[in-house]
Amino acid sequence: MSFSYPKKEKLKSQKLIDRLFSEGKSISSFPLRMVYLKTDFEDHTQFKTGVSTSKRNFKNAVDRNRIKRLLRESYRLNKAVYFNNISESYALMILYISKDGTDFESVDIKMKQLLDTFSKKVSQN
Repeated sequence: MSFSYPKKEKLKSQKLIDRLFSEGKSISSFPLRMVYLKTDFEDHTQFKTGVSTSKRNFKNAVDRNRIKRLLRESYRLNKAVYFNNISESYALMILYISKDGTDFESVDIKMKQLLDTFSKKVSQN
């Protein structure tokens, strides 16, 4: 698995996002929360991932977009390490749930913890 985050791996389907939040399971590593759902994709990708942050917590779009960029970059750098041994397909949504701003180092540490917890949960099943 490469260190890229191509368009086909991005979660864009509104129906799938709605299903993800209604039927999906959740894990947390504050300030990050991941909602995941085992599913099959028509384009045979292994993961489709989206990132989000609350407009309630960050009024300025500049702040929201910066946090989403940090989340995407951290996911992109760490996904190859944690997802190489997983064979099923999953839809993932990573949420930033804190009210405070952040920097890349702290997001990266928490993303590693979150992905580690996810890979352990998935490998148990």
